[in-house]
Formats: sequence, C-alpha cells, structure tokens
Amino acid sequence: MKIAIGCDQNGYALKLELIKFLKEKNIEHIDFGCGEGETVYYPKVALKVSEEVAKGNFDRGILICGTGIGMAITANKVPGIRAAVCHDIYSAERAQKSNNAQIATFGAEVIGPSLAKYLLNIWLNSEFKDGRSTPKVELINEIDENFRKKI
Repeated sequence: MKIAIGCDQNGYALKLELIKFLKEKNIEHIDFGCGEGETVYYPKVALKVSEEVAKGNFDRGILICGTGIGMAITANKVPGIRAAVCHDIYSAERAQKSNNAQIATFGAEVIGPSLAKYLLNIWLNSEFKDGRSTPKVELINEIDENFRKKI
C-alpha cells in the first residue's frame, strides 16, 4: 500500500505522529506538506493529495487539519475521490467498508495522537467488498461522472 499524506499547520504535530506510525508498519508514504513552521491554506494540501490519489499514484490518502472537515470537503471536490472524516471507530471502519473512501481525514484539535493512530489502523485494515453498499458506491460514482460531463 502506498499512502499520500498532508496537513495544514493545525495538523502538523499529528501528521508527524501518523508518519511515525506508518513507518512502524512499513507502509510506504509520501509527505505533501505542510512543513514545520509553514502556514498553508488546507485546500491547497487537500487538492495535492486528492489529485495524486485520483490519478492512481497512491492507493489511499490521509489529510489532517484542525477538524478534518475542511480537508474532507476539499478532497471530495476532486472527481473520483471519496474522503471521510474519521473521529470514531465506527466511522473509520465504515468509511472504507461501506463507502470505499480512499482518503481519511483527521482533526488534530478533535482527537489526540493515540486515538488517531488507532483509527488509522482500523481504516487501513478495512476493505470495501461487494455487498449491500456496492449499489450506493456505484451511484456515488455515477453522480460524480455525470457532474464531470456537465463541466
């Protein structure tokens, strides 16, 4: 698995913790910023990571800001991307199992490092499988495709 990861200044410390976790698990990853002491608008980082995932250069992406919400909203603007805020066990699991979300977002001001690592592990180890949710994800993809045609 290859992961793209990025954050704004609010998520920098948590990003470092999650990168350490990925290294411990021997999961390949590339850091798309921000760097120490940098101030960036989260949509810029979300766009970079989301485009890389959408192009197929990475299997999944991780985005961190203050709440995780802004990153998820921005990531979901990129055609083909499904991003989900993961702040509890059930949402982390269902983001992947029910929605095939390629990007997990975390809020550094909402959850701490221990919980974030625990939730990341759940999300990374969950897989989307054909089943009850397949028609829903197919419909999401169809809506996405229809809007791309209109633009």
